[in-house]
Amino acid sequence: MAIATFSLGSNLGDRSGYLALARDHFIDKFRMVRFSRIYETEPVDLVDQPWFLNQVVEIRTELSPESLLEWARSLEARAGRQRDIPKGPRTLDVDILLYDDLVEEGPDLILPHPRLEMRRHVLVPLRELSPGLVLPGSGRTLEEALERVPDKAKVEPYAPA
Repeated sequence: MAIATFSLGSNLGDRSGYLALARDHFIDKFRMVRFSRIYETEPVDLVDQPWFLNQVVEIRTELSPESLLEWARSLEARAGRQRDIPKGPRTLDVDILLYDDLVEEGPDLILPHPRLEMRRHVLVPLRELSPGLVLPGSGRTLEEALERVPDKAKVEPYAPA
């Protein structure tokens, strides 16, 4: 069984509802599932859009990375994800961050995720689940990656109103 790690994000509509939908599908599909807390995060790259809710999910699976990517895309589609604006607003974003220690670049999937070490909104919740993790490829710890991350956007634990 492999350990796969995903990032979940939403900044359109019922953000917490879309994350709940995703969590329910992870629980239904996989036996061993762990979730980080939910964080409210400032957008990066395209900053003129609503703030995100983000969360990291870790599973144990026998599915291949390519099968997981297909499953993740179908989950986004169930949530009504539109890909009109690159890095723009979305109902649900599901990215595969890690698949064991695999370092691989294919036509549709790069592992680890190519922007993993550039995104505070991913590194902070990932550290919550796996504080001693050494990142495949770079060999950096999460602490080292967080010290070097160019993204200075706010990442705060989410407290619903």
